[in-house]
Amino acid sequence: MIRLGVIGHRGYVDAGLGGVLRSLGEIAPRLGMELYVEQELLEEGARGALLEHPAQLDALVTLGGDGTLLRGARFLQAHQVPILGVNLGRLGFLTGTPVDQFEASLTRFARGDYTVETRIALHATVFDAAGRERQDWFALNDVVLHKGGFARVVTLRVSANDETVASYAADGVVICTPTGSTAYSLSAGGPVLFPTLETMLVTPVSAHALAIRPVVLPATSVVTVQAEDGPEELLVTVDGQPGTNFASGETLSVRRAAHGIGVVRFPGGSFFATLRQKLGWGGLPTRDQSQAC
Repeated sequence: MIRLGVIGHRGYVDAGLGGVLRSLGEIAPRLGMELYVEQELLEEGARGALLEHPAQLDALVTLGGDGTLLRGARFLQAHQVPILGVNLGRLGFLTGTPVDQFEASLTRFARGDYTVETRIALHATVFDAAGRERQDWFALNDVVLHKGGFARVVTLRVSANDETVASYAADGVVICTPTGSTAYSLSAGGPVLFPTLETMLVTPVSAHALAIRPVVLPATSVVTVQAEDGPEELLVTVDGQPGTNFASGETLSVRRAAHGIGVVRFPGGSFFATLRQKLGWGGLPTRDQSQAC
């Protein structure tokens, strides 16, 4: 019996969430699966026991977009079970299963016809001016320190293993995993990294110098960031979610988390195919289509 957790986004009710929940409730027993469902989905009519702790699970399915999969990863943290992401949204870069292939993919998963890609994750901590730990987080994509609602750059001193990398005059800085290299870092001009690499990427946001470029670091690095000037409106966000305010004199420390996350992939798919499909990678679709006619 596979103990399968179910996490989903109620905002996708009109995009097929209800139908997927009904299908899941019908086919899971036939596939030898016992469902553990978060409270919000039980309120939507899903079948199963209440999902309360990751130790209940052998695997997790997320129903929504990439943000839902990231929430599932934060729920699991150190409990290492594979995540099957079902895409009910538009982009779905992390979620490898389109909603119209859900039943087939779940059947393949039940019979073991899949691989698990292990992705490194990040552990981020804010220390106050006295050096005391104030708050910490787990992130699969990225940790971002950025300005709030004011229209000028701030100066952020970035160090790796206690050695200064640079002082960035910028709107902020993104510290991400290879998985997160196709998220905010990409929008800020960072490179695309193959998702199973063991590296960290530091990308300044709107740097006020042409010489400032993203830096790829070993996964063993401990990256610290301090604000050298600027007002109190600095913010930390984690996987796109609000983290905390960041005050002068405080330190943001980011290192590789002790445990990674396993993302389910099925034979026949590839990272570069996803880049081409989701991000228009490697060509102009209109030109390519016209030449194929």
